Amino acid sequence: MTRAQHLIVVGSGVAGMTTALDAAGTCDVTLITKADLAESNTRYAQGGVAVVIDDMADPGAPTMGDTVASHVADTLVAGAGIGDADTVGILCAEGPAAMDGLIARGVPFDRHDGELSHGLEAAHAHPRILHAGGDATGAAIAYALIERVRESAVTVRERTTVVDLLLDGGRCVGVELLGGEQLRADAVVLATGGAGQLFPHTTNPEVATADGLGMALRAGAVAADLEFYQFHPTALDAPGSFLVSEAVRGEGAVLVDADGRRFMTDVHPDAELAPRDVVARGIAQQMNRQPGVPVRLDATALGAEFLARRFPTIDAACRAQGYDWGRVPIPVAPAAHYFMGGVRTDEWGRTSVPGLLAVGEVACNGVHGANRLASNSLLEGAVYGRRVVEGLRSAPPVHVFDDEWAAPLTLDLTDDPDAHDVSRADLQQVMWDAAGLARDGADLRQAAVELRRWKSPAVTDAKSAEDANLLVVARAVVESALARRESRGGHYRTDFPRTDPAQARHSAIVRAEGAPRA
Repeated sequence: MTRAQHLIVVGSGVAGMTTALDAAGTCDVTLITKADLAESNTRYAQGGVAVVIDDMADPGAPTMGDTVASHVADTLVAGAGIGDADTVGILCAEGPAAMDGLIARGVPFDRHDGELSHGLEAAHAHPRILHAGGDATGAAIAYALIERVRESAVTVRERTTVVDLLLDGGRCVGVELLGGEQLRADAVVLATGGAGQLFPHTTNPEVATADGLGMALRAGAVAADLEFYQFHPTALDAPGSFLVSEAVRGEGAVLVDADGRRFMTDVHPDAELAPRDVVARGIAQQMNRQPGVPVRLDATALGAEFLARRFPTIDAACRAQGYDWGRVPIPVAPAAHYFMGGVRTDEWGRTSVPGLLAVGEVACNGVHGANRLASNSLLEGAVYGRRVVEGLRSAPPVHVFDDEWAAPLTLDLTDDPDAHDVSRADLQQVMWDAAGLARDGADLRQAAVELRRWKSPAVTDAKSAEDANLLVVARAVVESALARRESRGGHYRTDFPRTDPAQARHSAIVRAEGAPRA
């Protein structure tokens, strides 16, 4: 892109701010966020960033022998057979350079004796997790990037809600804002994050309302893998579902039942360090066996002093709820955490709509497969935020979506004639009951009927715009979950509990041609 051209970036997490900063040197950039710059899933990320850096280990430390190939292998195993080897390879190989970029922009990763500290998390073969502030990695990244954005030539519009994408001849040419203002651009990058507010129990902040995905679906973009939603195993079983990082289990905490017995050893050979979908279902099954009594995370063996030093944010949250977790196990339960699916993109962030790109959690290039490996999300935002800009600069040919991806399902966005305005609370409960940790065909079909009985409200404020996006995406998730008649990664069907090798491919869904944008 030349300096005269204009790029709009929607979203202010690590993916959006990386994109905006990298693009600012070659084009005019407007960064739009519906809250303030700091309010994103990035800010709340705890565990860290998974990356193989040769010099991050002292001689003889357990990370010696770690390789990019090992990181790739772990990511593909977690992806349950449908991770894209090419995009995973890019993620892991370009991770070190992306971390160098974050460090250069002021991210204060934790160090020990001058070397970058590193931790172990579930399903990783080596300790390779960089962290900052103990368990405040996302906040450290967010605030460092915010400082750089404030210093840059990027035009920032905070507390500004994008309600739809502008199309001209099938090309995305800008965005429409709440109130009717239109901003034109040569390209639009969606970096709007996740969709945790589809569910009543989520680790995500209130802004995670599937906005970019909803707008992209209405605009006719292909979406992919929407049946795959990751439920974090260990959210504090208290109002707000505060995330208790995977890194706590990586340090040695264990899960116990109502009698204090460790139960994950009966579920998987890796016990608490099994892939997230396995641990989350193991907890849910144990909760069903002891109705009304939550399972507990026992970190007492680590000691109160270590927990307060290594996990200061979690320590403060536990104490605020009245739990002294250094002495007493804390109640935990699964909560919606991360969307593996999203707007279908190639390795440069390009979507099926010319002029529209997507990056971070809102996008799906196949890197996470059916189940994201812990601490690969911040990495994805940093790596692919850089690649989106490289793709714009090099102007490669338009991507052709290949046969490795299934032919898209069609999404009918028409409402029943007597449909009434959607209730967010009711929608969330329908999604939790029918499209949560465990699904079956009967419940999904009934959910599809219920979701058709609601219509998008007239968009008069930010909440009504969010509700419109949640309804579109909820319908797409349910249709995608119905179509995948097997269990794989974050998608578990009680009526099809086995993994079917014949279905080891990505799914896709697109608005029915000629259907209203809703």
